[in-house]
Amino acid sequence: MELYQLRSFAAVAEHGQLTRAAERLHVSQPALSAQIKALEDELSVVLFERGAGGMTLTAAGRQLLPEAERVIAAAQALLARARAFRGEIAGRVSLGTVGDAELTRLAEVLRCSVERCPLIEIDVHHEVSGAAFEKVRDGELDAAFYYGDLVHPAVASLALRELPFCIVVPAGWSKRLANAGFEALAAEPWIMTPPISTHHLLATELFNTHGVAPVRRVEADHEAVISSLVTAELGVALIREDLATADAAKGGLAIWGNTRVTTRLQFLYRREREHDPAILATREVVRDVWMPRRSPAPNGEGIRGATGA
Repeated sequence: MELYQLRSFAAVAEHGQLTRAAERLHVSQPALSAQIKALEDELSVVLFERGAGGMTLTAAGRQLLPEAERVIAAAQALLARARAFRGEIAGRVSLGTVGDAELTRLAEVLRCSVERCPLIEIDVHHEVSGAAFEKVRDGELDAAFYYGDLVHPAVASLALRELPFCIVVPAGWSKRLANAGFEALAAEPWIMTPPISTHHLLATELFNTHGVAPVRRVEADHEAVISSLVTAELGVALIREDLATADAAKGGLAIWGNTRVTTRLQFLYRREREHDPAILATREVVRDVWMPRRSPAPNGEGIRGATGA
């Protein structure tokens, strides 16, 4: 039995098909299929039911999967301990980011990482929120900032702050829409993000709460673009409250009503890599940037951790 066979078993169980699992593991489908068959032969147990809809765990597969995952985690922990003996933490981390750099404090995170762990190379990839979650889940990204409430057993998270959103309208429409109800507001053109984004999900849930749906939509995938389109009187939108407040002060748009919806900004990483020194170091940098420890108090009360969202 080889460790890579157990990783293949876990990946196919997670994705339910060979195609996605092979892409994540960077192997061909025939090679992955052969690895699963070899493991089944070694264990003398059928792990998957093969069908037109994909790969489904058998009863034996469901019982053996947690054991395989524990072995994988133990191997990761062993490797991490061995790397720690070498002193300097080195490696490469592919980091997904969402929104603007100020939202995630990205520059501060990168600067702190360089100062603490100069041998860790961080590649930054800008993503739509939902895509950031999926890419961490599937192993395409090592870690990512993300806002939303999706959960998955393969993904661990560190909560950073609450993010309130509000509705904005063009400044020139504010008087006309000041006393409008939600049904009238939904009849206006709406600027929406792609369906994979948390932003889109928040807006859709808001519509559903009021029993309406937008009649006309314009799609944009970046908050700064959405704000500029509202200012240009191309539609109404749901955007982050901090951006709405700043842009309303400039006079291009106005905040409509008192409607607020809230989600969370989080830092994500794959649970199976939680003992990887490079991931641990990056996580601690993010934690310290967002939740810095206070200096000892003059009366000797010691250090207190700042409260995080």
